[in-house]
Amino acid sequence: MKQTVRIIGGQYRGKKLHFPDIDGLRPTPDRVKETLFNWLMHDIRGARCLDAFAGSGALGFEAFSRGAERIVFVESSAKAYNSLKQVASSFNSNKLFVVNTEAETYFQQNVESFDIIFLDPPFAKNYLPQCLDSLAHSNLLVTGGLVYIESAEKQLLDSSCWLEKKYKRAGQVHYGLYEKIAN
Repeated sequence: MKQTVRIIGGQYRGKKLHFPDIDGLRPTPDRVKETLFNWLMHDIRGARCLDAFAGSGALGFEAFSRGAERIVFVESSAKAYNSLKQVASSFNSNKLFVVNTEAETYFQQNVESFDIIFLDPPFAKNYLPQCLDSLAHSNLLVTGGLVYIESAEKQLLDSSCWLEKKYKRAGQVHYGLYEKIAN
């Protein structure tokens, strides 16, 4: 049985997105998504966004619906990647790009810069420290750019590289928005 999430705001509000049932894939809950995009309301329009560990693509498609200029979805699972390609094609837009690779590989090989990066890796893996270190010491995220982090516990980020803008907890989900202040 296919799983669904819906876009909660913007041009495609109410559109349902189907994604496969994959172990460990847990889309961002609507109330967390609503809070995040309230935080981003002044930053999302025209932004270049990267949805790393895209999974269902809920965050990237929500950003697109709310006016982001370009969205790159990075997903390593072939099943999730194929689903993302199918959903992206349903928007008939040249602003959505789906890449089938590991997020860490993409971080090391990519030369494009982004204004906003969504980091919501599988909770069972410990990908965040390495990802944040890569982002802090590369041009993947522009200085002044924002990274959204979702995890099973609050992350302690290097204050010489990151400024905490917002942080909340909803049940077992800790999430926050951080500004890159140094390279």
